[in-house]
Amino acid sequence: MAKRIATTAAVAQRTQPARAARHTTKSAPKVEPATKVKPEPDLPDTLSRVAKVKKEDSPNLKSTLSTPTKPKAIKKEDDAVPSSPPSSPTSISPPSPTKRTAATKNLPADLQARKLKAYTQHGSHTSPFPDFPHPTPSDCQRALTILTSLHGARTRPAQLKASATRAGCGDAPCVLDALVRTILSQNTTDTNSSRAYRSLNRVYGTTDDSDSKWAAIAAGGPAKLERAIRCGGLSAVKSRTIVSLLAQVSAHAGGSYSLEHLRTMSADAAMRSLLAFRGVGPKTASCVALFSLGHASFAVDTHVWRLAGLLGWRPRSASRDATHLHLDAAVPDECKYALHVLLVTHGKRCGECRAGGKAAGACPLRRAFPAEVTSGL
Repeated sequence: MAKRIATTAAVAQRTQPARAARHTTKSAPKVEPATKVKPEPDLPDTLSRVAKVKKEDSPNLKSTLSTPTKPKAIKKEDDAVPSSPPSSPTSISPPSPTKRTAATKNLPADLQARKLKAYTQHGSHTSPFPDFPHPTPSDCQRALTILTSLHGARTRPAQLKASATRAGCGDAPCVLDALVRTILSQNTTDTNSSRAYRSLNRVYGTTDDSDSKWAAIAAGGPAKLERAIRCGGLSAVKSRTIVSLLAQVSAHAGGSYSLEHLRTMSADAAMRSLLAFRGVGPKTASCVALFSLGHASFAVDTHVWRLAGLLGWRPRSASRDATHLHLDAAVPDECKYALHVLLVTHGKRCGECRAGGKAAGACPLRRAFPAEVTSGL
């Protein structure tokens, strides 16, 4: 038995090297003949050669390595500070007139000119939609009757008194104060605008409308005012608008802060003067004219604009500014104050007519106007 084991071990020792040799020969990679190695070329030649690699061999390798590409344009705001010109003067080309127009059409000076042009063209006497038939004077009277029955009568107060806690929307006896309050009310709720107005008075330590208050706001600059009215929303925009407004008022009034001279002007002249201020649009100017100056101006805010659409009182595509011009011409002067106030009230309270409301056939105001009228929206 021992002799058999020794014989088996000897055979295994003799066959193991042969098997290893066969395995090595079978799995060894095929050796290619040696090729001549070329010297490494300079970097530009290398880039040029790499750029010629076929796209299917390297799909992620762009073929533009040897050709500089034009940098991607960065979109900037219209009022952004222009970037430094490129170092190579040959790369500068003057923009086309079309591009110049597109780049500057929303600059503050251009917006100011456009709103003045629109108001001067139509004023409070003609509509930008002369062929649109509604509202007629009878439409306005019918709506006023219905709204009065729903929400009560609205008449001008015998004496206008400013609230110390509520910002309002132009209802203040001091014209400049009314204008600032209305700016605070833009694109926010009554609660937020009133909170911002109270905070402003706390920060600047006064609730009056004297020159000292406006001078303190102007001297403090936009940053301080922004912190004071942050609770009202859009504080960065509104603070810049108010400080800019005060500078414009002071420049026009010889250093004082007053707009009381607007009371001596006609309604159209006062509107043009208000619209001439940067940051004051038709809605803001119309609110000041209607409530503070006591003029027959039909202000159009988001509620009035929405209801005008639901009642068929404006074309479907009419903007708020165009709707203001249209309704200011169409609504009789004697209806403007009450109808504006009641439409705003109804737009906030009516479940069918407020923002996001759905028609359920229960609103008396919407039932009063036939389907053929609203179908033209």
